[in-house]
Amino acid sequence: MAVPVALRRDYDGTALRVLARTSKDGPQTRRLLALAAIYEGASRTEAARIGAVTLQIVRDWVIKFNAQGPAGLVDRKPPGQPALLSDAHRQQLAAMLEAGPIPAVHGVVRWRLVDLMQWLWEEYRIAISKQTLSRELRALDYRKLSARPHHYARNEEAARLFNLWTGRASQEGCFRLGRDGSHQSIRPQYGASAPGHHGNPRAPGLLRLKASAGHF
Repeated sequence: MAVPVALRRDYDGTALRVLARTSKDGPQTRRLLALAAIYEGASRTEAARIGAVTLQIVRDWVIKFNAQGPAGLVDRKPPGQPALLSDAHRQQLAAMLEAGPIPAVHGVVRWRLVDLMQWLWEEYRIAISKQTLSRELRALDYRKLSARPHHYARNEEAARLFNLWTGRASQEGCFRLGRDGSHQSIRPQYGASAPGHHGNPRAPGLLRLKASAGHF
């Protein structure tokens, strides 16, 4: 039978119960009470019943308490996976973004995530995903810019005239451009013969366009 690990002597049961009353961490309170019972003469089996754990876990608590004191009885979050990029990598990445790409060298006129991923691999042999790189860039206060699509054959003058006449149409009604260049208004009129509406001009239904008199 293994010999129980003795508790450190600079604490006693009373001190641990005081710490348990002031602790705001539930698991730590339960462990402190279990160790306080050991200080007061309880067996390790009774301490395991108080902590609702096994004897091996009570042994682990004793070892941690002896090494770190009451702080050793607090659960700590695991550190997790270390970051792929160091501070030096982030500084180089920020410098690349500020300088911008050289089209003759990099083959692009603006940086994309895939370009930066390729650069990190070629320079540091770091394989990083687009999602992780995007989070790193956002942490550096950079944002992804998405340009609006622009057709190569877009006619700026035609677009300007379209927007101009569309604005006029919303105020004056519909129109169309005649062969002679004059503007011919087209006013909506609800069809009196729309099925199911019995000639009610206010009822929603089929809409037909009728040219105003004098234009056709």
